[in-house]
Parts: sequence; structure tokens; C-alpha cells
Amino acid sequence: MAGAQQENTLLHLFAGGCGGTVGAIFTCPLEVIKTRLQSSKLAFRAVYYPQVQLGTISGEGMVRPTSVSPGLFSVLKSILEKEGPRSLFRGLGPNLVGVAPSRAVYFACYSKAKEQFNGVFVPNSNVVHICSAGSAAFITNSLMNPIWMVKTRMQLERKVRGSKPMNALQCARYVYQTEGVRGFYRGLTASYAGISETIICFAIYESLKKHLKEVQLPPSPNGTERNSTNFFGLMFAAAVSKGCASCIAYPHEVIRTRLREEGTKYKTFIQTARLVAREEGYSAFYRGLFAQLIRQIPNTAIVLSTYELIVYLLEDRAK
Repeated sequence: MAGAQQENTLLHLFAGGCGGTVGAIFTCPLEVIKTRLQSSKLAFRAVYYPQVQLGTISGEGMVRPTSVSPGLFSVLKSILEKEGPRSLFRGLGPNLVGVAPSRAVYFACYSKAKEQFNGVFVPNSNVVHICSAGSAAFITNSLMNPIWMVKTRMQLERKVRGSKPMNALQCARYVYQTEGVRGFYRGLTASYAGISETIICFAIYESLKKHLKEVQLPPSPNGTERNSTNFFGLMFAAAVSKGCASCIAYPHEVIRTRLREEGTKYKTFIQTARLVAREEGYSAFYRGLFAQLIRQIPNTAIVLSTYELIVYLLEDRAK
């Protein structure tokens, strides 16, 4: 029994790691753009609107300057022109180092927690999914925050085309020398707040997955058609659940990026939230949301469907 449980845990570790790695590679450029959009160091462009000023001697209209946040394509164009295409993959190194163990730990903890909570609450109920997702996210965020901190710093680093940027080890050494060990845990409180996004995502995903299992599909001779339909159904369920969760819980991402900036004036979660709201307005909490949705929806669909597929194939082979 113990051997079977250990084998099941290793299965979820492997499947989660593979799913996370595939998703991270394909969506890295969008993550870099999203992080730049979330930063307080984003270069705003000035737009001048004509404004009629009555009573002037010349009678000419005045102009009113307004700062406008650049969009996804503006940031993409700026990175390509000033830093080169390779900058779109800044932070991929620590992302690949961290994403496989991160996803592996998450899915293993989620699977194990679900087993435990099924013995306490109604099996496979929303309460079980919420508690399991929250527990797994708390453990994963606590363990992986130093890696994500280095990744964010690398993505925020702006280098002139042709110059040599810091690699992951150099960045980690710089953080340690300037901020000490505590520097690696900046933004952790915002990550804990982001557990709400994980809980919402998995609660919706598990409900949709349960509904998909209840849908009666016409049998096919070899089962291939049915299996492929289930697979794309899981991708759709993952995309919908992540899209809803991201829209609801997105502000914590902006706060986390601000907390991880170098030499930042942002100190704590609440202080950062108040400062951003006062200086930039509430719309600033949703800067980069479009890039996040474009990145996270397919990424989550790839991660969860790859995870489910590997679990299905390995469990089927085990039988």
C-alpha cells in the first residue's frame, strides 16, 4: 500500500514537472512583457490633447499633456528595437530551473492533500478542492519564492542591444550582496495573497472536469476519438478556469512585481496597494492583464492537459 502511494506521488511529480516545463518555454516572451507592464519603471508616453482656452489674446487653443501607459505591442516593439529578440527570453533559465520542481511539488502536494481532505470532508467536493489547492500553493510559494524573485529581477533588467546582461547566478549573487537573504523573499506576502487565484482556478477546473466526465460521449471503435475529445475538453476547462481566476485575483501580481523591484519604495503588501492606488489610480492594478491572459490561459491549458495526459498514460500502462 505504501509502495503504491509512493509510486502515485512520483507519478504526479513527474507529470506536473513535464507540464510546467512545456508551458514555461512557449509563454516566456509574454511573461517578460507582462512583468514590464506591471513595473513602476514603465516608460509612459505623453499624449497632447487640444483644449480650447477662452479669453486668450491670440484665441488659439491650448494643449493638455496626458500620460498614457503603453500597450502590449508597444512594449514588444521597444524590447525588440532596443534590446533584441533574446531579451524576450530573459529569466527563462531560472524559470526552467524553478517551474519543473514548482509544478511537480504543487501537483504532488495537491494530490496528497486531496487524499487527506477527502477523508475529512465530502469526497471530491468544492471544499476539498479549495483546501487542497490552497495548501499546495502555500507550500510551493514558500519553497520557490527565491527563484521567482531572481526571475522577476532578470525580466525587469533593461540592457542596451549588444551588452551582456546578468545571468541567473550573477543576479542571485547581486541580490544577496545588496539585500541579504531577506531579499529573496520579497513579494512573498503578495504570493500568499495570490493563493486565492489558485483556489478559484482549481475549484472551477475540478467542477468542469467533473461535468466533462458526466457527459456521455458516443463510443468509438478504438477509443482514440473519445480520448482526444476528453483531452481537448480538459484544455478548455483549464483555459476557462484560469481566465476567470486571473481576472478576479490579478492585482496581487502587480503588487508582487512592485515589491520585487530593485531599490523600490514599496515595502509591504498593504503599503504598496495604497501607494499604487493613490499615485496611479485603481486601473494600475490591471496593467498587463491582457498579456497575462494571453500567456496564462494557453499556458495553464498546456500544463494541466499535459499533466492529465501523462497521468492517464502512465496509470494505463501500470494497469
